[in-house]
Amino acid sequence: DVIVTDNLFGDILTDLGGAVSGGIGLAPTANLNPTGMSMFEPVHGSAPDIVGTGKANPIAAILSGAMMLDHLGESEAADRIRAACAETETLTGTTSEIGDAIVARL
Repeated sequence: DVIVTDNLFGDILTDLGGAVSGGIGLAPTANLNPTGMSMFEPVHGSAPDIVGTGKANPIAAILSGAMMLDHLGESEAADRIRAACAETETLTGTTSEIGDAIVARL
């Protein structure tokens, strides 16, 4: 589904949507520009307070990449990434461990 809104209300809606679908730590988002570049990112932002600690869950960033691939017409690759990120309760550990587990599922 797609909801067209301005950036402020889009941010609010993506935060709320993420909260009801497993947490904003798992939710990707996009700012789409039909005539130029678009931006894809985790809903939660950059989390500078935990940089380098291995505590960041990379799933939202990885799913943002899948969203970008969909936008670029690479649906098959995007589907593979989403499938690798499924069953998030089994993806635990450090940032690197979660990333490695997702890569192993590809």
